Amino acid sequence: MRYVGPGCWELPRQDGMRTVARIYATEEMLDSVFEDRVHLQLDNVASLPGIVGPAMAMPDFHWGYGFPIGGVAAFDLDEGVISPGGVGYDINCGVRLLSTRLEVKEVSARLRDVVEQLFRDVPTGVGSSGVLSVSQRELEEVVRQGARWAVGRGFGSESDLEFIEEGGMMDRADIKAVRPRSWKRGLEQLGTLGSGNHFLEIGYVEEVYDFKAAEAFGLRENQVTLMVHCGSRGFGYQICDDYLREMESTGEKYGIEIPERQLVCAPFKSDEGQAYFQAMNCAVNYAFANRQVIASLAGRALKKALGLSDEELGLRTVYEVAHNIAKVETHLWEGQNRKLCVHRKGATRAFAAGHPEVPERYRAIGQPVLVPGDMGRSSYVLCGTDKAMKQTFGSTCHGAGRRMSRTRAEKSAQGRDIAAELLKKGIVVRGQSRKTLAEELPEAYKDAGQVVEACKTAGLVSKVVRLRPLGCVKG
Repeated sequence: MRYVGPGCWELPRQDGMRTVARIYATEEMLDSVFEDRVHLQLDNVASLPGIVGPAMAMPDFHWGYGFPIGGVAAFDLDEGVISPGGVGYDINCGVRLLSTRLEVKEVSARLRDVVEQLFRDVPTGVGSSGVLSVSQRELEEVVRQGARWAVGRGFGSESDLEFIEEGGMMDRADIKAVRPRSWKRGLEQLGTLGSGNHFLEIGYVEEVYDFKAAEAFGLRENQVTLMVHCGSRGFGYQICDDYLREMESTGEKYGIEIPERQLVCAPFKSDEGQAYFQAMNCAVNYAFANRQVIASLAGRALKKALGLSDEELGLRTVYEVAHNIAKVETHLWEGQNRKLCVHRKGATRAFAAGHPEVPERYRAIGQPVLVPGDMGRSSYVLCGTDKAMKQTFGSTCHGAGRRMSRTRAEKSAQGRDIAAELLKKGIVVRGQSRKTLAEELPEAYKDAGQVVEACKTAGLVSKVVRLRPLGCVKG
């Protein structure tokens, strides 16, 4: 592995690789690249047809299906491919950050009430059903309109849409590309948090690093915040599963040799590639609508628990980012503006100041980047940079990144009361079960602060604020 520059390491081309692989990390993180076999997955990604630039892994990397989690790869639209494994099963898993007018001292005495109210009002868990009952026809509108549909149903306001990636709606969503089982799974799960690492978190701004950027984002020290982390639920999972099966024969059909069956893919412009892209966008819009509904339900729960009016709470969407997605974007690469299909799997868009897709309110600063931590450690708000645009197609880390499997985490938690341990740190947690909290214990994850520092060292982001958790609801 060759040192390229601060926070960046390179694996040379070998065997069938069409390009190099790059890993963004601190020197201390490098051993885990080989322990997790992330280098092998990057080698495989780098062998796919039409890849432009390096196959990349962000510092929150770990083993994933096909692509590593933390993986980023861009493909030429004419010669390149699109791969469901490069997006993942939880299509458009993402994070929304909301700010309030409240100071931390105003909620600390009522924290238990707040967390319990959130747990009651926002359905969680593997098979949970939402507060919304939608028909097949309504669900078709959901996947066409995304967050806009939810706003039209009274969940949040038009002002939210400006601060969601893509305005909360992808255009290339075709309901004809979605298979029957996906519709069935999506009908009952809109407005539900789901399971695993999905969460609702009450926190506050513990430290401001960049006062100008923080002011632009509407964030200040000791301000109470709300973070929502969830995705497209069973609807997106089923779309990924369906297309992984349907693409099993596309390699032979189009003469594509893949080194690993989890990297099944199709030429982006082929019928199969376009069908997956359109179905994926349906799941992307489902996730946008899901987070819009959940954010609204969470706001209502806060008002109820604290006895506040809308004006007193002052809930506002700071920004929302997608994690698992493939998008057509224009990037300057080797002196040319090129339209590319950028896969980000467990990675976040990090566009720099001046980019037209950054909300006008933030354009002079750059796009907010949201990096959630774990139940017991800090989360971060960052900002995209010019260097990210030049090196990583405007991409950076998405979170802490797992360092233990759920099985190993549960074993590590045996005989421990995770909720009680966190309460000693002043953090109230609520989960569906002790097993949920055991699987998600803080040490199951890398320290998000170290991940953020690695990205900062590499010049992919600048730090804006650090958020400290107060209370967390786990799916």
